Amino acid sequence: MSKTLVLIDALNLVRRIFAIEPNQEDISAVNNTAQRVSSAVNKLLNLTSATHAIAVFDGDGSWRYHYYHKYKVTRKPMPEILSSNMETIEKAFEQAGIPVYRPDHDEADDIIATLATKAAAANVNVVIASTDKGFLPHLTPSIRIYDYFKKTWIDAQQIRDKFKVEKHQLTELWAMAGDKTNDVPGIAGIGLKTAQRLLNQCSDFENILAYESLKPAEKQKIHSGVDDFITSKNLVSLRTDIHLGFNLQDLRVTR
Repeated sequence: MSKTLVLIDALNLVRRIFAIEPNQEDISAVNNTAQRVSSAVNKLLNLTSATHAIAVFDGDGSWRYHYYHKYKVTRKPMPEILSSNMETIEKAFEQAGIPVYRPDHDEADDIIATLATKAAAANVNVVIASTDKGFLPHLTPSIRIYDYFKKTWIDAQQIRDKFKVEKHQLTELWAMAGDKTNDVPGIAGIGLKTAQRLLNQCSDFENILAYESLKPAEKQKIHSGVDDFITSKNLVSLRTDIHLGFNLQDLRVTR
């Protein structure tokens, strides 16, 4: 029997479910969210025929906050009533038959990317349940991505249609153009369309730097922005080498 590991980006799921609650200052919103989380987990496990699964939360103050002090500085904090009752939400995952993991400091995205990469290398089918675009560069035949809210599987053509570049070019696209949702700076003066055009013409940033047909203004911005590009690419690239204190056996679905 083939193994399928479902990796749930927990806060991505929880916050989107909580966002539709009409009275977000009442504890009933938390309880309703917990019920919907449990239902969502059951649907994901049934859809994927999961043999193993885990819900991963963010730790506190990941390396990105130390590496770049403006990282996510403008992002709104989680509503207090949700953050102070997160134990209720975590229990909803566990009651659906899957373990919860909250690292001390690492971000969920890095943990999930690490788990996905290691599991795929061991011939385990992987499903990442998230709407976070940061996982898209990791899409492979063995690592699939599912948008629970749109009820769709993400594929390479969808990525191309939306971002106008190939999957393997995404991190350099975001490193050039920046990512406002996470306060990733990008290269000053290089917008999304310019970054898309140059990557389609030159394939990667190294070739863009050597491109003799760059417009003078673009050349000046790009060569002046190399340090910001490097910083930004590090920020948008997910780590796949996080040390984990558990193995696949610990993630077996129990229901």
